[in-house]
Amino acid sequence: MRLHDARVVLTGASGGIGQAIANRLCAAGAKVLAVSRHQEALMPLLERFPRNLSWVAADLTQNADRRKVLAAVQARGGIDLLINAAGINHFAMLEQLEDHEIDALLSVNISAPICLTKLLLPLLKQADSARVVNVGSTYGSIGYPGYASYCASKFALRGFSEALRRELADTRVGVLYVAPRATHTSMNSPAAQALNHALNASVDDPQAVAAAVIHAIADDRTTLYLGWPERFFVRLNSLLPNLVDRSLRKQLPLIRRLSTKTDNEHLKP
Repeated sequence: MRLHDARVVLTGASGGIGQAIANRLCAAGAKVLAVSRHQEALMPLLERFPRNLSWVAADLTQNADRRKVLAAVQARGGIDLLINAAGINHFAMLEQLEDHEIDALLSVNISAPICLTKLLLPLLKQADSARVVNVGSTYGSIGYPGYASYCASKFALRGFSEALRRELADTRVGVLYVAPRATHTSMNSPAAQALNHALNASVDDPQAVAAAVIHAIADDRTTLYLGWPERFFVRLNSLLPNLVDRSLRKQLPLIRRLSTKTDNEHLKP
């Protein structure tokens, strides 16, 4: 897909990965409509790319706000690329979460991107070449203790992406599913960061993730899994889940101990 002058809608634009993607898209010449609840984090990019970047305030869990995005897209003359990057995360054992936290996570991570994609799909189909990009996670392929509700949402997003790609196979709209591993963003609470440190997990810089996403879009890829050995464990989990079960069981005491220290600071998309 050619990114120069592409008309883009990017959700979660104020987050770490979202900001990094916005920066690279604007630098490539795309016209980006950034969607987020708050503008402050985007101000440096708005000032740097006044001709390429604009912003609309929206809570994508609300139909009225999704329609605000639709109206903005119509005013811009259409859309070639939709990137669903908004998301929230909780590192906690399931019984530590309140029902409203689970409801909010599922609403932001899966209901909102499905509904927004449905709303914009007629316009995407009008483009000469279009793409939907759904930013998931390695945890959309590996169920990990301490992230049960988050994994549920990302498993769902991966399934949605696969089914939608097949549903649109006879159109000019492609679908890319992206699965980052742990990334340095405010999405991770101090407890989650402590777990990554204790497990000596690799944590990517958002700019590196954004660069990989942009290349995958340009190359018309359908899936992108980031990181090694994470890609290996995704494959291993699909073939030998019992082996992964035994490995993760050894980590349970550490996960339980750190999850009790979570401060419930979550990303606000």
